[in-house]
Amino acid sequence: MVMTLEAQSIPMNLDIDGVIRVGGSRVRLDTVIYAFNEGYTAEEIVSQYPVLRLADVYATLAYYLNHREAVDEYLRQRADAAGRARAEIEQKPEYQAFRARLLARRRQQDQVSGD
Repeated sequence: MVMTLEAQSIPMNLDIDGVIRVGGSRVRLDTVIYAFNEGYTAEEIVSQYPVLRLADVYATLAYYLNHREAVDEYLRQRADAAGRARAEIEQKPEYQAFRARLLARRRQQDQVSGD
């Protein structure tokens, strides 16, 4: 019996917002790679995100290991974009007012629980 080898597609999809998702799920590539770099195994990643298929996680990790520079650059770009978005949000007056209300509420609760 001869085993036939077939090429498999990479289980990653680029969504409309430019975010790479793993398999047919909403789990981001960032999430899987971060977990892997923190020492989680493919099985542990799937246990944390049961919507993922184990084969898809292994294929994603294999792709990462074979294309580490490109994936790391994508992750850097995503982190930079997130940082810019956060800075923009934090500068908005409505955010500042909301934050001030939350901090005042926290001080109030600390005073009540400290008595």
